[in-house]
Parts: sequence; structure tokens; C-alpha cells
Amino acid sequence: MELKYLQTFKTIIEEGSFTKAAEKLSYTQSTITFQVGQLEQELSIKLFERVGRRMTLTKAGEQLYPYVNDVLTSVSRLHCFKNDLTEYKGILRIGAGETLLCYRLPPVLQKFHEYAPNARLFLQSMNCYDIRNELLNGTLDLGVFYENIGGLGNNLTLFSFGSYTMALVASPEIKKKYPDFITPNQSIPLPLIINESTCVFRQIFEQYLQRKSILLDHTIELWSIPTIKNLVKSSMGISYLPTFSIQNELKSGELEEIKTELTDAQLSAVCGYNSSKWVSPAMELFTQLIQSS
Repeated sequence: MELKYLQTFKTIIEEGSFTKAAEKLSYTQSTITFQVGQLEQELSIKLFERVGRRMTLTKAGEQLYPYVNDVLTSVSRLHCFKNDLTEYKGILRIGAGETLLCYRLPPVLQKFHEYAPNARLFLQSMNCYDIRNELLNGTLDLGVFYENIGGLGNNLTLFSFGSYTMALVASPEIKKKYPDFITPNQSIPLPLIINESTCVFRQIFEQYLQRKSILLDHTIELWSIPTIKNLVKSSMGISYLPTFSIQNELKSGELEEIKTELTDAQLSAVCGYNSSKWVSPAMELFTQLIQSS
């Protein structure tokens, strides 16, 4: 039995369709269909059936899936063993929140590279909700994100990566014109420059604005934190960001904090993995570096 057939079967389930699995694995659609057919022939069972225009998993396919996971996990373990069980080898797929990746993870990544030069990291800047979901379905090995999103359940093993304050910031000119974000029932002709709508700290600030009945002009939605900061420094609007991501600008005076009543709001960062996942030496090293940072 070809391991690649098992990997294809697993990828179809994770991606939700033959087409997406073909894209993920860089195969043609016909190759995916052929490999599934070969696997079905070897096992003498039907793994997928057509319902309308969609291919869905059969009962036999559902029963096979955990066994395939076990086999592929064991193969992954063998790749790490080669000469010495304690060697840091293999591939780590890590999803990280944008602010954490830009401003908190670099020292951890530097140390990891020093200790594990033979390990390969695939890093991706991701929304925290997506990180949580991909950890739960096993797509990511590790995630570094804000646990404020909730919905973590008991299926993830988590390690603290610190608690952080946030600040509403503007250029000195904008703060002089609009210093009051505490008085309720007011309209302030400024845009909020911030991440996408599922960004944790954006949600915290927008909920605050709703409670205070403070209406802003509009929202400029960007992914890049450095770009957001540059626009705020240029007096294009205000932003609500983790304090660690703007401490240099606050120190230099390029940005200034505007007081709010969000004095108790904090972000709790964590590093986590799926509790059912085998922890490779490289994963263990990474989580140790997170805890000691």
C-alpha cells in the first residue's frame, strides 16, 4: 500500500473536496481520482460516494480515517529518528498572529534556529480564529495566537506567551484635536485604522465604542501592522494596538496614547498544539523556548 495514497485520502478530508486536495498536493484531478481508486481496490471498500454534485465520505471511509492518521503520524515520527532521537529535525508548520509574529516571536525564532539548524519552519501570518481551527483539524503543528478568541475546549495543549496591554494611539496632531474618547454619545470625524473584522483587539475596541455610543467616521482595514502604524503617524486616523507593537513609536513621540476606560483590557497570548498530536523533539524545543521567553 502506497503511503501517498493514504496522504491523498487524508488531504481530501481535510480540504473538503478532490479539487482542493489536488491543489494542496500539486496533483491533477485525475491523479487524485486514480489514487483513491487504487486505495479502494486494495482495501476492497468504497471510501467516497457521489451525493448530487459532491463526493462525500462513506461510513467505511469515516472508520478508516483515524487509522490513516495513526499511520501517517508514525511515519512522521520515524523521519525524526534517523540517527538520534533527540535531534531536532523535520518540518514544523506554525501559524502566528501578525503582531506576535512581527514583535514577539523573532527572539524565539532566532534561538530555535541556533538550537535546531536542521529543522525547517513553515511560518504563516494568520488570523487567530483560523489558527485555532487549523490546530483543531491538525493542519498546523503549532499556533501562536491570542486565547481571547475563546472556543478552545480541551483539545488543545496551551502554554502562556504573556499577557499584554493595549493602547489607543494617534499622532500628536490628531491627539491635540481629538483627545476625548471617554465622554459618551459623541461623533468623532476620524477613521479607525485596524486589522480585519475578526481581529481580537479590533473587536475589543469596537465593543467599547458601542458601549460608549462613540461614532467614528469609517474604518480603514489593513493586514500589515507596520502599514497601520505608518498611516497613524501620518495623521490619517487612530488605531488600537498591543502596546508592545508601538512602544518604540511612543518612546520617540511619533505616536501618543489617547486615554480610554479600557484600563483592564488585556491580550493573553499562547502557544498551542492539538493534544492528540505526537510532540516531536522540534515541537517540544519550540514550546520550551516560548515558555522561557
